[in-house]
Amino acid sequence: MGTGRWGMRCIKILLFIFNLTFWLAGLAVIAFALWLRFGGVMADFASDKKSPEYFFMGLYVLVGTGAVMTTVGFFGCCGAARESQYLLGAFFACLLVIFAAEVTAGVFAFLGKKVAIQEAQRIYEDTYDDYMKNPGGKVNRTIYRYHLALQCCGKDNVEQQMGLPCPENIQMPKNCLVEIQNVIDADLHLVGIVGIAIAGTAIFGMIFSMVLCCAIRNTRDMI
Repeated sequence: MGTGRWGMRCIKILLFIFNLTFWLAGLAVIAFALWLRFGGVMADFASDKKSPEYFFMGLYVLVGTGAVMTTVGFFGCCGAARESQYLLGAFFACLLVIFAAEVTAGVFAFLGKKVAIQEAQRIYEDTYDDYMKNPGGKVNRTIYRYHLALQCCGKDNVEQQMGLPCPENIQMPKNCLVEIQNVIDADLHLVGIVGIAIAGTAIFGMIFSMVLCCAIRNTRDMI
């Protein structure tokens, strides 16, 4: 019986450490998603009436996931500390929901990547066309901000790029449509890595919670 209690105590400590890590990971996920939304290159595309809503919607889902992770981590710590089967069961259910949500979001991001890229490219093309019709004013500042953020200039040949407001430090002008695709590809790749890490962590959490829950039940049955 003493060995059983010692084993359960080890599992309890491991689960507590896991939940603390899970809570910190939730804060990191929120910070990462907010950085992509407000500090990343694509943040400049949200300064006007049009914005890449499809791309931003994925980041909002990531913020929500991080918030749920912090909440679940807190209640998981409480369940481990109090040795409550009900809290541990609820913790397991929440982790299962998070795991399912991450898998669904991953599939959604993979299938919707093309839509997100096309949406952002269309925003740039509309601004580009507006500038070609009426250079100067607000549209001049807008297209220059896009060029500065993406480190590109224009979307066609060099002759057409010569008349555009481009950053001075660009030696070889790049196609902005290609750069938009590269940026979104890189950002979604990072989001995918974060999602896989969350899903993998959730699996370990479910295993720990079920082992501890079974250990608590067996110990109480012995008493």
